Amino acid sequence: MKKLPVGIADFATIRKGGYYADKTKLLYKIIQWPVPYFLSRPRRFGKTVLVDSLEYLL
Repeated sequence: MKKLPVGIADFATIRKGGYYADKTKLLYKIIQWPVPYFLSRPRRFGKTVLVDSLEYLL
């Protein structure tokens, strides 16, 4: 059973051995959106992992 990636903010590390809900389709929608997109999320809700995922996609 995979572990939850508590405290891990690196996308590559999470993909190697942790549980990750793939939201690639949503990331492509954000990339293709014609206007700037503001991400408003509370502390510790995966903002760093999201930005890191975008880095690996692009």
